[in-house]
Amino acid sequence: MIQGPLTTPSQLGPETFLYSDADFGMTLDRADIAFLGIPYSSGYSFAEQVPDQANAPAAMRAATDRILRSIERYDFDLGGPLYDNQAIRAVDCGDVRGDVADPASHVARSEVAVRRILAAGALPVVLGGDHAVPIPVLRAFSDQPPITLVQIDQHIDWRDEVAGVRDGLSSPIRRASEMPHIGEIFQIGLRATGSARQEEVDAALAYGAHLVTAYELHDVGPDAVLARIPDGGRYYVTIDMDGMDPSCAPGVAAPCPGGVTFAHARALLRGLVQKGRVVGMDVVEITPRSDVNRLTCITAGRLIVNLLGAATRASYFRRP
Repeated sequence: MIQGPLTTPSQLGPETFLYSDADFGMTLDRADIAFLGIPYSSGYSFAEQVPDQANAPAAMRAATDRILRSIERYDFDLGGPLYDNQAIRAVDCGDVRGDVADPASHVARSEVAVRRILAAGALPVVLGGDHAVPIPVLRAFSDQPPITLVQIDQHIDWRDEVAGVRDGLSSPIRRASEMPHIGEIFQIGLRATGSARQEEVDAALAYGAHLVTAYELHDVGPDAVLARIPDGGRYYVTIDMDGMDPSCAPGVAAPCPGGVTFAHARALLRGLVQKGRVVGMDVVEITPRSDVNRLTCITAGRLIVNLLGAATRASYFRRP
């Protein structure tokens, strides 16, 4: 049984992300879009229980005025204001609450919070946190129709366990593959080395995961990659910011050259909106202490803006 409130207000910077309405009690009244911070990790050691990535939701909120100067301004990425002058209500639910007496409870609390957002009919946009975040988020979709999982990442994240931990940052796609409601998996931006060994690559290929290296994306372009993703699907997008090139996302724990460009990531997101329906999104693995001029937060925020702007113009949020 979950005790106490699910979330807490942001402690630093602007109170809400992208000037959304504060809804720290998660009433979600008439909410079309719900921003949710999930800061905490299932760490592989005591020191990793609260990594620098836990500061990222607050850093994203603090960068709001650089991501989007204000709601009514003309945005040249979108061809108009973010919400196209429509009566769309976005709310910020704050951050999933941590409990020093029960550090693992944030995982269950995160799932409950996302289930509440989905029950209200709102689109969840999650600010992480490390890449363990999608595990409880995806579990929250268990009573919904099947989902195609689209990941932008440098790494495949198929470790079964690390130091006995099965829901850590190296395992989200392995855990997703075990969920009956997760269908095809597309992993885009892969390059260099990380936690994967041959066993993890074999497991991903045995599942049927589509592994798209960053160099293949650069060679063939985003339209060719989008063509491999079935039309008419329900897509969940998870973006590990180390999948992006460090020229636009330097503030990550594992920067590596050759990553996904902002233009390619933007094209992938907008293409998914047009192919079917994006049902949720997260951005994870920002390390604010190593960020440069808040560029990683701004890049992540602009990806969110581009997805929401495209979804608005695709009539995702029109109510009767």
